[in-house]
Amino acid sequence: MKKIFPLLVIFLFLTGDSFSQESKYFDAPFGGGGGFTPGFIFPNLEPLNNILPAEFPKMSNKMIFTTGGSGFIYIGLIKFLRIGGGGFGGSTSKSIQSPVDNYRREVKYSIGGGGFTIEYTMPFVRIFGISVGTMIGGGSITAEIYKNRGNFSWNDLTGEFGSPSEQSGNISRRISGSYWLISPSLNIDIPVYRFVAIRVGAGYQFSLGENWTIENDQTLNNVPSDFNGKSFFIQTGVFLGFFAF
Repeated sequence: MKKIFPLLVIFLFLTGDSFSQESKYFDAPFGGGGGFTPGFIFPNLEPLNNILPAEFPKMSNKMIFTTGGSGFIYIGLIKFLRIGGGGFGGSTSKSIQSPVDNYRREVKYSIGGGGFTIEYTMPFVRIFGISVGTMIGGGSITAEIYKNRGNFSWNDLTGEFGSPSEQSGNISRRISGSYWLISPSLNIDIPVYRFVAIRVGAGYQFSLGENWTIENDQTLNNVPSDFNGKSFFIQTGVFLGFFAF
């Protein structure tokens, strides 16, 4: 098995290379493809950090790993143009256990989206594809804040709703936001075999019309304007399909 794998990699490289040399252009006049599209997104988490009490851990403004998928077809009527759809999602969290009161404090942040995609591959580039495109659809953000001792009993689940003397100190908040998104991007698709291509790209996600709710879908007002879905992102992918003619 150890010998077979290197030979397989060499075979795919050589056949993919010879196939690319024979191809006039990367894109096909018909067909399509799809695959797995992991990536990274860089949201602004500072507004969330600003409302957290001092005892809570602060969220890092570093990138968040996302996973997703996308697919496309060539429409044929317009050469080098393909349409499709896709989606993505990712999350990050941070927690701390206080030795003073033994409470666990945790913050979670999740972001995701999806929609319709349209891409145009540059016809003057051969062998591999350089494409510009955009996703138009919707996205969402969820922020969760917890304070508890991590040990619950059925009989105590509603203690927080009783009189002050009966409150256990467990607190949670769940903030949700939804919006329209437009995500222009620039991508490079490299064929490694007749029906396999690897994607590397980057872009920026614009968000419009944010709608914020809290708890049981109650309206949340006065959300900072910079707490939104706008973010730079990096995307990669492994696609299976028909990419050249």
